[in-house]
Amino acid sequence: MDYQNWGPRGISAPTRAELPEVAVERGMVLEEVQSGWVGAVTRVEKSGGMHVVALEDRRGKSRSFKLGFGFLLEGQPIRLMPPAPKAAVGLPAGRTASGSVRVSGQRAQVAKASRIWVEGKHDAELVEKVWGDDLRVEGIVVEPLHGIDDLAAAVAEFRPGPGRRLGVLVDHLVPDSKESRIADAVMASPGAAGNVLIVGHPYVDVWQAIRPAVLGIEKWPAIPRGQDWKTGILKAFGWPHATKEDIGLGWQKLLGAVRTYADLEASLLGRVEEVIDFLTVP
Repeated sequence: MDYQNWGPRGISAPTRAELPEVAVERGMVLEEVQSGWVGAVTRVEKSGGMHVVALEDRRGKSRSFKLGFGFLLEGQPIRLMPPAPKAAVGLPAGRTASGSVRVSGQRAQVAKASRIWVEGKHDAELVEKVWGDDLRVEGIVVEPLHGIDDLAAAVAEFRPGPGRRLGVLVDHLVPDSKESRIADAVMASPGAAGNVLIVGHPYVDVWQAIRPAVLGIEKWPAIPRGQDWKTGILKAFGWPHATKEDIGLGWQKLLGAVRTYADLEASLLGRVEEVIDFLTVP
């Protein structure tokens, strides 16, 4: 026996295995170890200050889990990290969110008589976020109608005419729809020709004008006929959806994803630009 080796000796602490850090990606198939839940990543969001991932199993059921430790990827343990930051859609210096040349040093004009009418509060907030700088320079105000069922009466009360034009942006303006019949009746009324422009996008709601890729999804969920569309969308996302406050908070999440005109569908962009030109070009 080698007595020289007796006595205290340095024993190193066991080396802690560092798990690979993997940024979560849509479509990635993961297993959550504690529950055994296996599913594909359908959505990643930040809730309550932490990132949460939704995993959809082969039966179409979805559960959400906090990112971090406790996941297997291809059978190997990983630390699941937030998605890699996307390069921001940059606008050239001196451009507004709509892509227009920013006018520096000019104060907002006093509101003109002409107006842009949109169907609701969410439509108005989206137009303001992207085109607000341009509209303030032009002195054009956006006002929500809260529906267009009484559009004919509202237009008659507005009394459009030269120097008092009206541009109306309508949801779901497609052939043979209720909206198209209302628009046709308004445009046939006295004083409308040349002074009123009604345009629209094909979406059920202006929410759908946000490009799905901006939200990290392939396409907007299909909501069965007869179910409230906004409630159905928030439910499909796994977000609170029971109250009006939930609807409002859900919309603010969606609106927060919009930074520039590039985050919106071309079918909305063209219509809003058309209305602005109608109201501002002599």
